[in-house]
Amino acid sequence: MAELDVGKHCRIDSCNLKDFLPFVCDSCSGVFCLEHRSREAHSCPEDTQNREQREPRAAGGSTIYPCSFEDCKGKELLPVICPQCEKHFCLAHRHQDDHKCEKLEVPKPRMAATKELVQKIVESKDGSKSKGRKGAKNSATAAKVALMKLKLHAAGDKGLPQTERTYFQVYLPKESKDSSQPMFFSSKWSVGKMVDYAASLASLKNNNNVLTAKKLRLCHPQTGEALRMDDTLLSLLAQPETPLYNGGNVILEYLDNECTCVEDISNYITQT
Repeated sequence: MAELDVGKHCRIDSCNLKDFLPFVCDSCSGVFCLEHRSREAHSCPEDTQNREQREPRAAGGSTIYPCSFEDCKGKELLPVICPQCEKHFCLAHRHQDDHKCEKLEVPKPRMAATKELVQKIVESKDGSKSKGRKGAKNSATAAKVALMKLKLHAAGDKGLPQTERTYFQVYLPKESKDSSQPMFFSSKWSVGKMVDYAASLASLKNNNNVLTAKKLRLCHPQTGEALRMDDTLLSLLAQPETPLYNGGNVILEYLDNECTCVEDISNYITQT
């Protein structure tokens, strides 16, 4: 009786084991034993070729990762993957904004809402003027409109947190080259510190430490009264009568030691 030829030998030359239940590689179609059935175990040539096609290699043989950003030829030796779109990028395009990520959440346009708010404020201001009403309410409304403009041009300490910043159009002493300058200060500062900082920004002579010299004082835009040097800006913003407003005006002027206010505020600020 003839013997049955069951099973096949492993394709690996160093093995050549005859396996009665051989394994066929779905990539290279080679026949292998249990030990060499995986692609890694028998160094599958087809799998290696596919991997090389997927992962470009540098001259030294290491894997390189080309940038997915349009027209960018940058490459990295290590993968830099965007966690949102899961694509490879170079270091220059690794952030969502830099590679215009398709999954970047763009904030909804606020221009229409801002325009509507400004229109309401302007209409409210015009309505108050038509009825002949002036005072703290009108000043606060005007300050809100002015604040939007001041934030674009005001000078100040860039290290201050946004929540502490208070903006003013600072009207400078009569002999100054400029009539006014937009500035911002910390709401936690005292009036004295505001005066020193404003003098520095506007390049004004500050002799407040000289007994006999005229003193540089910060004055209220409506009453002209010189503000107390030890008062904090936060307290002046919160006072119930004639408060200062974020986005409003203040006057900076040299006063004699005995003088407690500027004589005519209309010389500094055009009244509306």
